[in-house]
Amino acid sequence: MRADAVRNRGLLIEVALDAFTHQKDVTLGAIAKKAGVGIGTLYRHFPTREALIEAVYRTELEKLCDAAPELLETHGPEAALREWMDRFIAYAATKHDLKEALQAVIAAGMNPFEHSRAKMTEAVSALLAPLGARTEPMDLLALLIGVAQNGDPDQAERMLDLIMAGVLHDAETRNPENAGTQHVAARTAPPAREPR
Repeated sequence: MRADAVRNRGLLIEVALDAFTHQKDVTLGAIAKKAGVGIGTLYRHFPTREALIEAVYRTELEKLCDAAPELLETHGPEAALREWMDRFIAYAATKHDLKEALQAVIAAGMNPFEHSRAKMTEAVSALLAPLGARTEPMDLLALLIGVAQNGDPDQAERMLDLIMAGVLHDAETRNPENAGTQHVAARTAPPAREPR
């Protein structure tokens, strides 16, 4: 794909994300206009409205999962996991905002969630491994989903801290010789970035 085509596709997905989460009945023409491209360009990338919605969702999923190795490169293991947890909550909020749009995708016979579980499990496994925790990735994801459904941001933060403490306790119980090393790494890691 040519560089300009890649740029147009990315811009259309970015504009569509904002549109689908804030405007229930936004037209594809309005999305194309805001992205600064013709409607023909939009249809070349996304033949149907459902194809565009699915691409928006998959892009957000990929951003979240791709963040795992990136965070491990720039943060200590504990700080990387904690930052990723915050990003998961932001991702869940976006997914909730896309709920009606995604239902249309499913009704059209498409499955936007086909690879979600495998990708999420891989990302969480990568984040848990450096900590030496025995926590099951799907258990952690189930807890994060529960937190994401909480309407109180302050309580959600406290719940994430409790989950983090449980993961670290598990890691230190399994590897007592490493107790405290993750905490040092977290204190020396770069400041956490805002969720994308």
